[in-house]
Formats: sequence, structure tokens, C-alpha cells
Amino acid sequence: MEPIKETISFSDFSKLDLRVGEVISVEHIDGSDKLLKLLVDFGFEKRQILSGIKKWYTPETIVGKQFVFAVNLEPKQMMGLESQGMLIAAHGEESSAVLYILDKKVENGSKVS
Repeated sequence: MEPIKETISFSDFSKLDLRVGEVISVEHIDGSDKLLKLLVDFGFEKRQILSGIKKWYTPETIVGKQFVFAVNLEPKQMMGLESQGMLIAAHGEESSAVLYILDKKVENGSKVS
């Protein structure tokens, strides 16, 4: 188990913008064993988000579902593509990714607190 990171202020935590988004399409990325390219609807806009979940999830298992995303991170280039956010996941056994699935549908773009 990893140790807990250093304590941050509530002000620092509140800078992170977590939102609910619905995955509307998923594509494999040529040459990548880890990344999937997600198109996510946040209600106010659609964004491309790259996520290293390919080993544990197929496009069919996540399209149409809502997940939590960090939406105010700097865009990041991976495999020649831009990722405009981050899918929030837990690390399970054997370093597997475990996605947080909402138990009720909410409006895309809803804030998470």
C-alpha cells in the first residue's frame, strides 16, 4: 500500500474541478497497449480524453456510462494525441484500474464534491 501524500489545504483541493462525463465513443490507439481514446460529453462541451485502461476495459463496456473526470488539468500529449482531462480510477489488485460507476444517472457536467 502506498503511503498517504503530504497534507494539502482545502484551498489547494478546491482547485481541482471534478465533473461527471458520459463516454460517447471509444477508440483503440494504434501502437499503444495501454491507452484508449475516449470522447466524453460534459454537457457544456465534448472532450477527448486518453486513459490507460485498455488492459482492463473494452470500448463496449464503457460507452454510454458516466464516470468522474478531472477537467481542469493542463492538456497532455500522449502517442501524438492530446488528452483534455483525466478519468478518475482506483488501483485494484495486480495494478488493475477500477472505475467509479455512478449508481444513478446525473446531468453530464455535474460537479463532484
